[in-house]
Amino acid sequence: METEKKKGLNTNSSTYTICYAATIVVVVAFLLAFVFLALKPMQNANVALDKKKQILASLNIRDLSDAASSEKYSKVVVADNVLDENGNVTEKGTKGGEKNGFKLNSSDFKAGRLALYVCKVGGKTKYVIPVYGMGLWGPISGYIAINDDKKTVYGAYFNHESETAGLGAEIKDNRKWQQQFEGKKLFVAGQAGIALSVKKKSDVTDPQTQCDAVTGATLTSDGVSDMLGTCLGKYMKFLKTK
Repeated sequence: METEKKKGLNTNSSTYTICYAATIVVVVAFLLAFVFLALKPMQNANVALDKKKQILASLNIRDLSDAASSEKYSKVVVADNVLDENGNVTEKGTKGGEKNGFKLNSSDFKAGRLALYVCKVGGKTKYVIPVYGMGLWGPISGYIAINDDKKTVYGAYFNHESETAGLGAEIKDNRKWQQQFEGKKLFVAGQAGIALSVKKKSDVTDPQTQCDAVTGATLTSDGVSDMLGTCLGKYMKFLKTK
């Protein structure tokens, strides 16, 4: 009598191994996707909160708790408008704005959709403009707050993704370096374009418009200077309109 063949899965076969591995991959991928989707609202909220803190920092409002930052932002920001390069408001934002200009990024900026935060600090109007550029190792960004004369810097905040600690990273970490922008002028009489810039201390010829570069971080400092000229330049028609 012939030996009866065993029934069931052959766990030693290549087919079994491949099917088992494929099943594990599918299950893990599903779990990762589920976790990502579950955490995405929280991640988005954290990104939005960080952005609000940066905007407030440019208005010299810092060191608040998360809850206090959100509350302060909702009171200080009158509108997050969207402008075109002719200075026209194409989308009028709302108080505590999070829907119009707030959603814009560097890609929108390149496309000519410009975010402008209209704010009230101490009963006075301030305009906050986002700026984008490149440092030594990666993207840099920031916010420049301007007085209602549209000529004078009220405050500034800069950020980076991967600059060197103690050098290029100083644009974010060194509050004193950021504070030197306060009171600087955007323009020089008789000169076209944005005059606000960053120079080596030995090259500063106009203290009203020029800030000292970060020591030992020439390329990052140049990136900040180029960023100011390029980005603020896009708002020229708005800034020149009384």
